[in-house]
Amino acid sequence: MATEVILPRLGQGMESGTIVRWLKSEGEPVEKGEPLFELDTDKVTQEVEAEAAGVLLKIAIAEGEVPVGQTVAFIGSAGEDVPEVATAAPVEKPEASEPAEPARETEDPRHEVASGNGRIKASPLARRIARERGIELTGIRGTGPDGRIVAEDVERAEAGGPATPTVTPRPVPSGEVERVPLSNIRKTIARRLTEAWQIPVFQLQASADMTRVNALVARLRERDPDVRVTVTDVLTKVCAQALMRHREVNAEFTEDAILLHPSANVGLAVAAPQGLVVPVINNAERLSLTEIAGVRADLVARARDNKLRAEDLEGGTFTISNLGMYAVERFTAVLNPPQAAIVAVGATEERVVPHEGETAVRPMVTLTGTFDHHAVDGAPAAAFLQTLKESLEDPGLAL
Repeated sequence: MATEVILPRLGQGMESGTIVRWLKSEGEPVEKGEPLFELDTDKVTQEVEAEAAGVLLKIAIAEGEVPVGQTVAFIGSAGEDVPEVATAAPVEKPEASEPAEPARETEDPRHEVASGNGRIKASPLARRIARERGIELTGIRGTGPDGRIVAEDVERAEAGGPATPTVTPRPVPSGEVERVPLSNIRKTIARRLTEAWQIPVFQLQASADMTRVNALVARLRERDPDVRVTVTDVLTKVCAQALMRHREVNAEFTEDAILLHPSANVGLAVAAPQGLVVPVINNAERLSLTEIAGVRADLVARARDNKLRAEDLEGGTFTISNLGMYAVERFTAVLNPPQAAIVAVGATEERVVPHEGETAVRPMVTLTGTFDHHAVDGAPAAAFLQTLKESLEDPGLAL
């Protein structure tokens, strides 16, 4: 009997997902645990693995939004009958305000590479490969669903494969506003930021001398060039240690209680192609700097490659947002609910400051903490920021 492939629930609160593309075609053999299709949720785009081995008998839903639990395909033995449910259609959200798309002439819909707004249809992986290798997507015919360009199409084009006809996407007329549809992740970012602005917050600011942190990072890189420790790794470690000393900040406000978390699960805000994501380094207070560096490097690389899993984004108790690499001197970060605190880190810059009774030029960084006043009062928040400053100026206190 054929095995149903159903849309899985990949995280808490997930009710639906959008199938981006299938990694297997009908009639192909499938191994258990082998990537089967790409699924876009409100948090990540990730590969869904097959839970059974056999042949992919039927793809019931090629792409589009699908509710959790919906049958999307069948796996079984070659020639096996497939139930009628295999023809089920994906759930579509009504868009009352969506204008009708103007008709377009095309010889073959599969050759179409542009959507109605002039943007090229391509999978995230195909876009990344094309960007890294300097390949223009406009000259590639997509072989994925609805003419979507997939990774194999880009690689075939780079290898100088046979030319394939393509319909040139309509250029956006000069002065016309380009319409970029909201992805699931973009909608989630908008919703969560709106929620955050409804929370009564306050900000505190402090500056720290980074002389010793910079020296520590340099020594660690010299000792172990294979593990590239960064200032962000030191920040993660000292924040985790400070959160254990000031548990009022490692907190979450609920309707009837304040939850004080037993571990520091530190989230790092990462600007990824699909939008802002916050992968989490769990139990950061128990990890060494080199261990944190390894976890951080893996998470950031997968975030930028659009390969994060739902579990990578769950369970955070505190967030660091670092814009120092963009030469931003100081800024205020928006709270990441339900967490009670976030710290914004600016650029380390040379400043003239008082030092040992005189003035000196020192590498200084400005830290801005944003706190949920529901859960944290001013004095505990100030004590946390003071500990963070002291730990950065003398890392031996926290490491």
